[in-house]
Amino acid sequence: METANTKGRRLTVRKDGVPCYDIVYRSSFEDLGQELAALGYTGRQICIVTDSNVGPLYGEEVRGALADICRQVPVCVLPAGESNKNLAQVERICRFLVEHGIDRSGLILALGGGVVGDVAGFAASAYMRGIDFIQIPTSLLAQADSSIGGKTGVDIAMFKNIAGAFYMPRLVYANVSVLASLDQRQFSSGFAEVMKHGLIRDEAYYVWLLENMYEILDRDPETLQSMLYRSNEIKKEIVERDPLEKGDRMLLNMGHTIGHAIEKYSGLGLAHGECVALGCVAAAYISWKRDMISKDEYYEIRDMFVPFGLPITADTLEEETILKLTRSDKKVRNGVLRFVLLRGIGQAVIDETVSDEEILAAIHEIHYVEDGE
Repeated sequence: METANTKGRRLTVRKDGVPCYDIVYRSSFEDLGQELAALGYTGRQICIVTDSNVGPLYGEEVRGALADICRQVPVCVLPAGESNKNLAQVERICRFLVEHGIDRSGLILALGGGVVGDVAGFAASAYMRGIDFIQIPTSLLAQADSSIGGKTGVDIAMFKNIAGAFYMPRLVYANVSVLASLDQRQFSSGFAEVMKHGLIRDEAYYVWLLENMYEILDRDPETLQSMLYRSNEIKKEIVERDPLEKGDRMLLNMGHTIGHAIEKYSGLGLAHGECVALGCVAAAYISWKRDMISKDEYYEIRDMFVPFGLPITADTLEEETILKLTRSDKKVRNGVLRFVLLRGIGQAVIDETVSDEEILAAIHEIHYVEDGE
């Protein structure tokens, strides 16, 4: 894998072969105003949408970076946490925009992790039938995955992302320096999506992640920029071929089928990335049992999550309940569950023949039960 310095580099995401938006990599917010000016937002109405965790850390710094292009930048602060990824927060944003006189020429800056990006992006898609928005992801999960590709949405009851829209941002501004402020659990959760990208598409990248484990865990800025650049490249290439998830984009759901079911079951007691890691182990287990990967490959995939602080087993799982939740996932089409399996590291495939028995066996594999129970 190329490990050249990514400082100042950018990726261009295309839709139907036409440039749609850039992903830029920076070590501060210093260039944000310049990037927005280049997109024609000087003098336009701008609103920052953030949450109660990120706002106090970076809200004023981002407002300061916009001083030369916009005098007034109101900040809409949402309550932090996955439990607030709902329609009530979409309404809160829309009311805030109306109260501050933001019209159809306005711009939303989604400053935060995956929840803020999903909720603010969905609000942008709906407000006055659509206004522009920009992603400023502040978590590893958001920088590596959720801010790329135009998926927005909210949860309803226990159903993940059941209401939403494909709505592309005008820019993704990734300030890698903010990753230093994440607690270890948040950082590890984001890394699950990074590892997923290597598993589904690029064995060399997967190996590079393992070889650079200590630099990643130390959050070395140059290593993180190289990691994010390749991770984003992988997602960008898949999204460009299938922007509306009708085919290959399903590969990005590696680990999410059983993972989402565990996340629903846990009542948000487990972080998203922790559930994705468990889901990846389960999918790799099914792949091994089908002789698609070797036993050694399965155990290597399973065990490589551990040094990054991610779980490979979970306790107190009701296996039949997890199966039922898996079968109710939005990835079911016409009654058929589409599952992502591996034919080798870096070689993911979509399969529609996974049986309930195979799913239950995989859930049992990741269900930690103490001896004697």
